[in-house]
Amino acid sequence: MTRIDARTIETPRLRTFYRAAGPEDAPVVLLIHGNVSSSAFFEELMIALGDRYRLIAPDLRGFGQSERRPIDATRGLRDFADDVHALLTALAPGRQAHVLGWSVGGGVALQIAIDHPADVASLILQAPISPFGFGGTKDLAGTACHADFAGSGGGTANPEFVALLRAGERGAESPVAPRNVLNSFYFKPPFRATPAREEALVSAMLEMAIGEDFYPGDLVTSENWPGVAPGTRGMNNALSPKYLDLSAFVAIEPRPPVLWIRGAEDQIAADASFFDFGFLGSLGAVPGWPGPEICPPQPMVGQTRALLQRYAAAGGRFREEIVPECGHSPHLEAPERFLGLVRGFLTEEVR
Repeated sequence: MTRIDARTIETPRLRTFYRAAGPEDAPVVLLIHGNVSSSAFFEELMIALGDRYRLIAPDLRGFGQSERRPIDATRGLRDFADDVHALLTALAPGRQAHVLGWSVGGGVALQIAIDHPADVASLILQAPISPFGFGGTKDLAGTACHADFAGSGGGTANPEFVALLRAGERGAESPVAPRNVLNSFYFKPPFRATPAREEALVSAMLEMAIGEDFYPGDLVTSENWPGVAPGTRGMNNALSPKYLDLSAFVAIEPRPPVLWIRGAEDQIAADASFFDFGFLGSLGAVPGWPGPEICPPQPMVGQTRALLQRYAAAGGRFREEIVPECGHSPHLEAPERFLGLVRGFLTEEVR
């Protein structure tokens, strides 16, 4: 069986904890996790791919066991992208990497490709965040619902969920306990990991920094619905369209091929996301919704598809694969299907 090594390295950017597997001289596959998670979510994938590839999976700053260095949200996802690129430079100098990003990690992967296109051999985007961030936009072009980007940022996190993360809650009494969020939203019910694996994944969710410099970040009040706008610090503000715009990906050179994999029943990175105030307002779950003309549900999937179609029109290429009966985590919920797609794609692209 492939062995996963856990290591820590000091780069010029960050003291980074990472997991590694596979032959050191094999083609490099960089794995980037999403929000409220860590590289631990990739362990099965690393074991499965470690026969042919060198897998490197870092914990992002403030997550897992990496350094708790504050997140400058005004840079969008560039703090993370710069950290991960520094890690790649330290571990595989002069080598290209196939970059697989899950959820927010998909946005980090796109940012790395924007800033360092020659270092990216290919991109695999699994349930990626919209190129226009999370919340506060209303069309395929990422137009803001309000000038202050109300409806996005640190104030959009559920305060009870944040408190339970801070308290290290492992139970299931609250509907928004980390364990219940994992099983209701990361996965499509009735899927559940084995009991031991579920415990490990809950531990990975809890092993993160909480606060204004980390998750979820600071906030400012707004006169616009739903009453909160992005601050300048922390994770969820880095995801605000005020600071995050990945549309520059369309014009990069060279243009790596892209595989986009998403679950058909995803409730997070979705056109009807249960974490988007526009959609929650349309359901009547958040009072005062100003209606679909002002704050419709954010078309997250449509925004990603529009970006990739523009990328293809500019000379790039992408393929979209939808995994049926699957939520936000195809690599865990449908591992055989996911592995088949990834192995086939990498086999085509490794020269």
